[in-house]
Amino acid sequence: MRRLITGAAAVALIAAACTTGSTPSTVPDTTPTTTSAVAITGPEEPATTTTLGPEETPPTTLPTDDTILRLEPVAEGFEQPVFYNTMGGDGFVVDQPGVIWIVTDGNDPTVFLDIRKRVKFKGEQGLLGLAFHPDHPDRVYVNYTAKNNATVVSEFTIEDDAPSADPDSERVILELRQPAKNHNGGMIAFGPIGDLWIGMGDGGASNDKYGNGQNEGTLLGSMLRIVVGPEIETYDTTRNHVFDSPEIWAIGLRNPWRFSFDGEILWIADVGQGDVEEINRESMEDVGLNFGWPLYEGTDCFAGSCDGVDASGRVLSVPVHEYRHDEGCSVTGGYVYRGSAIPQLDGHYFFSDWCTGFIRSIAPDGSVHDWTDGTGTVAGVSSFGRDDDGEIYVVSAGGTVYRIVEEHE
Repeated sequence: MRRLITGAAAVALIAAACTTGSTPSTVPDTTPTTTSAVAITGPEEPATTTTLGPEETPPTTLPTDDTILRLEPVAEGFEQPVFYNTMGGDGFVVDQPGVIWIVTDGNDPTVFLDIRKRVKFKGEQGLLGLAFHPDHPDRVYVNYTAKNNATVVSEFTIEDDAPSADPDSERVILELRQPAKNHNGGMIAFGPIGDLWIGMGDGGASNDKYGNGQNEGTLLGSMLRIVVGPEIETYDTTRNHVFDSPEIWAIGLRNPWRFSFDGEILWIADVGQGDVEEINRESMEDVGLNFGWPLYEGTDCFAGSCDGVDASGRVLSVPVHEYRHDEGCSVTGGYVYRGSAIPQLDGHYFFSDWCTGFIRSIAPDGSVHDWTDGTGTVAGVSSFGRDDDGEIYVVSAGGTVYRIVEEHE
């Protein structure tokens, strides 16, 4: 049964260990779904709710008190999966060392793209993001860390005669040098009007060492928005921008570890430093936002005058939800549920934490619900996924991808 969070809630800590196989495989529907957490090398970083912002999303129904969720394994045995995406009914698992696996119902995963020789896999670095072009089904885009520590966003061509992408077809769209080895961001996704969004961290270290969080002259610490496609040499920028760099949609991010769209609403989970994890919810039409880092960590004053505005007089965006480090250490953002299997969850935004592995959701009224009693804690939640039907998946860096389902007693 879910628990409604009304204040600082105790969260189950890592309790048991599990192992994964060396070869990825799909999991039969009859596989037991008990979930336990393990210690996994991950982010170096070690509740309060506010009123929801824009109300462009459809009306929703709150869950009943007897709703119980569980996690159903769908594929396992990956080395360190960090993302799950779907296209045309197939699932795609991003393995951080540099491999993307295609998962088809009833079949063991097969390699879709292998670029391990180009990827630096260490700590937070690696192959981190995947997005399929909505208007060009033969094009796929990835975000990875190159051997020289740079963030690279590249386009690959999907082969006609095989369910795979051609590794020799790489076309670099964007390459951005990183001053450190953490806070890489890594998420890429196409927005509702077909532009590519890229989440960039502040360049790493701690305390915004390199001064990128409030620097409008760098692409680091920002949410980027560009236009890509096979007919464009690298990328174009939109006309609707307010910063000097037209790629920038918003600044003031520390390490946006997963973002997603629900219609024109953008949800961003931004990893905090020592005290607060935050989740932001804004309309994609509100170009020119500043999420406040390092002036604020969540709603806590961190540096500067903390008067709610930046150096340009711009009013800072306030998180829709935040929680403190007695409940976790590194937020993992997810998706809004729009499936049909659990209609009472329509409109709930799911999220987790790398260290404590809870499964929670933010309801349309701003209340936060904890589902961990049914799902159990999950080993190193690195990401979520959402399929074409709006169902939600949970990715464990321990090697398994789960589907969120309702428990029927």
